[in-house]
Amino acid sequence: MTDDQPWTTSRLLNWTTDYLKGHDSESPRLDAEVLLAHCLNCERIALYTSFDSVPTPSQRALYRDLVGKRAQQVPVAYLVGHREFYSLDFHVTKDVLIPRPETEFVVISLLDLVKEYPPQPGKILQIADVGTGSGVLAVCAAKYLPRAHVTALDISAKALQIARKNVAQHGVSEQVTLVESDLFEGIDPAGQTFDFILSNPPYIGLQEMEVVAQDVRENEPHVALFAGPQGLDVITPLVSQATERVVSGGWFLMEISPHLESSVVDLFNQRKETWSVESTTKDLAGHARVIRARRI
Repeated sequence: MTDDQPWTTSRLLNWTTDYLKGHDSESPRLDAEVLLAHCLNCERIALYTSFDSVPTPSQRALYRDLVGKRAQQVPVAYLVGHREFYSLDFHVTKDVLIPRPETEFVVISLLDLVKEYPPQPGKILQIADVGTGSGVLAVCAAKYLPRAHVTALDISAKALQIARKNVAQHGVSEQVTLVESDLFEGIDPAGQTFDFILSNPPYIGLQEMEVVAQDVRENEPHVALFAGPQGLDVITPLVSQATERVVSGGWFLMEISPHLESSVVDLFNQRKETWSVESTTKDLAGHARVIRARRI
């Protein structure tokens, strides 16, 4: 292929895929497609019906800039400013963790439990999302459970700004209350309780920092990723505080790292008089991903 050939959609995608392969992208073709669709302001699937079209010089210039940043390990979600989660689209910036498919299992567990233990007619389910970040769990809970109210908590004011934008975008502002809070400390009144607590807390140990992917380690907020030497420095006080915040018969659904499963189960078992770990949901790779604990 010579340089005088036009830079069609197909040629751009093929060249970029090869280029990103050489820069340690785990999904070079997908990255190329998402970035080009963003530059062309179209759906990714539309690329497949326009392989022979030639993007404008300004579109190619923008694409070249974004591909260069991706080669420098900037995550695609931050470059395009959004990420899909549980069939919904969410704004993301470097102030929030990028939503991941594994976290969808928290939503699935919540919806399954509500079906299994439906609320009394007319009752509003009270749900807390601790460490809401971009608000994906809070928005999904409100969107798919119209008879629910979600209190979304985060220690980061900047993260709450992004969550507020996502809450408004998905039309659930009346169902979601955003609170700047270190775990439950910012809730007033102090005795407020919930039917469900959801959380995707930071759970990576500092001793694991060097094995975390470079694009994650260098770009995503460390406060949302790392929690002390073993990864338990947030989960431990969260379990303790949740004990006083869940109604009898209520549930705590928490995403975990697979290698922390036994340690987290032990935290609940130390409070056997108040907690019963009913099950651990596994992700598609068969790894323990969501602890499901019931308040006795």
